[in-house]
Amino acid sequence: MPIYVYRCACGIRFERLTSRDAAAPPCPDCGGETRKIPGGISLGGQADPGLAKEQMPQTWRGVYDGDREYVTGMQRQWERRQRLEARYPELAGDQRPILAHEGRYHDAPLRAGDPMPGAGAVAAGHGHGHGHPQPAAEPATPEPGTGPH
Repeated sequence: MPIYVYRCACGIRFERLTSRDAAAPPCPDCGGETRKIPGGISLGGQADPGLAKEQMPQTWRGVYDGDREYVTGMQRQWERRQRLEARYPELAGDQRPILAHEGRYHDAPLRAGDPMPGAGAVAAGHGHGHGHPQPAAEPATPEPGTGPH
């Protein structure tokens, strides 16, 4: 049995699972007469907005060494995605520039404004990024009279 949509003069709209030839049910709110109205169609599944900017191939090898058909298909897909994002800005996601996307940043690209991973080691180092081990600090000498008794 299909689901039908009904509307009452009082403004209530509701759905019922009924046979095709069944009489319209009374309004569940006021008990008045209802009439069948067209319902929305359902094709099943869900819409695919296509690949986001982060998911598009970023390297020559990512486009099968420049395979013409693959590159053309990706370009068309990207153009469709841009039109969709223009209509629905909430799909655009994070628009900050990507600074690094390979190596350790493959799964989570580094974007402008993101804190640098391991920034604590770099700050303790001498500033060129690979963080030499630092000598252990001297243990602090307790103040007289504050040590264990």
